[in-house]
Amino acid sequence: MLDISVHKIAQIILFGRELQRGEAELRGFLESLDEDEEAGLIAIMWIGRGTYEPAEYAEAVATARAEANTPTADYLIGTPNFVDHLETGLEALGLSAAEDEETLL
Repeated sequence: MLDISVHKIAQIILFGRELQRGEAELRGFLESLDEDEEAGLIAIMWIGRGTYEPAEYAEAVATARAEANTPTADYLIGTPNFVDHLETGLEALGLSAAEDEETLL
């Protein structure tokens, strides 16, 4: 079970795609996440970029919690291709944000 809903990840993906116009909205949304959601989000991104395997989700979450020394918004926005990594991470976990993205548009 994920520590953050796919719906919230879909919102972050949409904000991320519009980063030039919507950085303030993305930052505001990320700052509204609780610590579990932040760690889950970072873990999914790490899975998407290949740092962890899907079966290592719990380990990735634990590492994200332990190494949380930068605000999540700064870390995520400063990571190249974070939107692609989130989508790939969800796919690796057998999930998709496509349906949620459609309802948000």
